[in-house]
Amino acid sequence: MKMVLNERNLRFLILNLFFLAVSLQLFAQEKEKTGFVVDKIIAKVDNYIVIKSELESAYQGYLAEGNQQSEQAKCQLFNRLIMNKLMVAKAAIDSVLVTDFEVDQNTSQRMNAILQNSGNSPEELERRYGKSLEQIRVELRDQIREQLLAREMTGRITKDLKITPAEVKRFYNKIPQDSLPFYSSDVEIGQIVKVAKISDAQKEESKSRLRELRERILNGEDFNALAQKYSEDPSARSNGGEMGFVGRGAMVPQFEAMGFKLRKGEISQPFESPFGIHIMQLIDRRGNEYNSRHILLLGNPSDEDIKKAEKYLDSLRRKIVKDSIKFEYAAKEYSDDTPTKGRGGFFTDGDGGLHVSLREIDPVVYLAIDTMKVGSISKPLTYRTEEGKEAARILYYKAKLPPHQANLKDDWHRIQSAALAEKKDKIIEKWFVKSRQDVFINIDPAYNYCKILE
Repeated sequence: MKMVLNERNLRFLILNLFFLAVSLQLFAQEKEKTGFVVDKIIAKVDNYIVIKSELESAYQGYLAEGNQQSEQAKCQLFNRLIMNKLMVAKAAIDSVLVTDFEVDQNTSQRMNAILQNSGNSPEELERRYGKSLEQIRVELRDQIREQLLAREMTGRITKDLKITPAEVKRFYNKIPQDSLPFYSSDVEIGQIVKVAKISDAQKEESKSRLRELRERILNGEDFNALAQKYSEDPSARSNGGEMGFVGRGAMVPQFEAMGFKLRKGEISQPFESPFGIHIMQLIDRRGNEYNSRHILLLGNPSDEDIKKAEKYLDSLRRKIVKDSIKFEYAAKEYSDDTPTKGRGGFFTDGDGGLHVSLREIDPVVYLAIDTMKVGSISKPLTYRTEEGKEAARILYYKAKLPPHQANLKDDWHRIQSAALAEKKDKIIEKWFVKSRQDVFINIDPAYNYCKILE
């Protein structure tokens, strides 16, 4: 099948195979539109099933990207869903595992996103689904386990797969010129972040609040309910502060040390970690694993604390402007933002490239650079990090590329990523043809036109 590389197809091509697994949010939207979701089994892969609403949700997502209706595209989505289930079935045969901690962590992140999209109201979410928050979490957890297993299998199948510069050029050269994607303006932007350090007085205030909550729990109030109400860990809304069984090395040292120090049922005094201040209750311990619940307070830095962070960055900015220190070096040495500091402070696109589309940039960053000149460094700007911490940052507007058609010079990283994805797709297709002999696959005759098993 010939692949035409326009901008939308490029994004579609590089998606991981497991991205088409059902999203609870899509189910909720479908339910609100129609009043119900028709769930009909349309494929079986050993003990795993694909239901009609999975395929329809994935197809609606495809159309939402601006693509035209296409039965061929729907068949491709159906094929990927079946392949996803086959990977999970083969994972069971080959004893491929994912940890409960990884599943729980991803489940919490997804639940938080769903809660945010529903207005952060558990009651509203339960009303929309007609299920309790715990039922939603359990169902989502099963889906995420399958996604992670499929990802693990994909990694094993394509392990050590590489692509040479010559292969990238051949991939690019076979694309008709009129099918090359056209990119709007790309930019190169870096940041240096300083998180506001909380004063001792602010820390003591948080500890005092946690001691009060501890006393309430000891006097009979429910830990989970208080965690849902007061904890500043976003996942507490869905899990009541319970972390699930984790092994050594899964948590930060301070949290892990407390998990192995407490007796079953015991509640700690307030203690600090890089995330904030906690109280913890040990639920159970088995060997080198433990299950705990906690309440986290991030602590609120004072205006003076934030001003100190701004002053620090202002001093650093002056040194960079005077060229007494390079921005990239300063970011690696002094920035508090782990994802960007390792890249000299620079943001990257989904493929890891430094040329980032203006459409992909955080709106707050976009508004900041809109008033900046290329090559300039902003004055310290206050913002809240993804972890919810008060911080300041300076932005470096290094370069802006004009709108252009994809080419090897400006878009090497994107084209390389697409070429590698195509190579992986071919390897996985071969694996699919071989591995489907090891499992039972049955497809609804209504989809015979897709010719998936031919």
